[in-house]
Amino acid sequence: MQNVNLTHHFLIAMPGLAESPFSRALVYLAEHNDDGALGIVINRPLELTLKELLERIDIQLQHGERAEEPVFFGGPVQTDRGFVLHRPLGEWQSSLRVTEEIALTSSKDILHTLATEGQPAELLIALGYAGWGAGQLEEELAQNSWLTVPAEPRVIFDTPPEQRLNAAMGLLGIDFTNLSDTAGHA
Repeated sequence: MQNVNLTHHFLIAMPGLAESPFSRALVYLAEHNDDGALGIVINRPLELTLKELLERIDIQLQHGERAEEPVFFGGPVQTDRGFVLHRPLGEWQSSLRVTEEIALTSSKDILHTLATEGQPAELLIALGYAGWGAGQLEEELAQNSWLTVPAEPRVIFDTPPEQRLNAAMGLLGIDFTNLSDTAGHA
């Protein structure tokens, strides 16, 4: 499984991860290379709204129509740090360009622009991220912990959070309820 690049793919947690922070998780991989992988869980809204988050960091929201947008649990690593998965790319201080249209930004300047200008138009704000060291994700894939499928932006930005896992499974033509928690190897 060496030299596989799963950047801009979804990771779908298999039932065997039921006892982990990734139970029924859908992860968007923003980066995957020889050094490891970084992703954001995109189907776990927290009981925290955009307005509440911005108030906590002393940014005044001037676009009230976005006030109730949820903030997501992005993963178990650095849960006190924010990440914004968005399109279009824009010009932010600390962005990781994932594709020609999607970026992951961790600098506060994007939140200021969101609060004052309502941009970027399409985004997902998360606290924390999912991270894997060199070879760790490949090992988990070999153990059948994850299914992978190329990501579709509509699942991230146009699908309600509670439907994202099933939408990603649909990209594979699989129903989540048909998955087994035991793995077979031929």
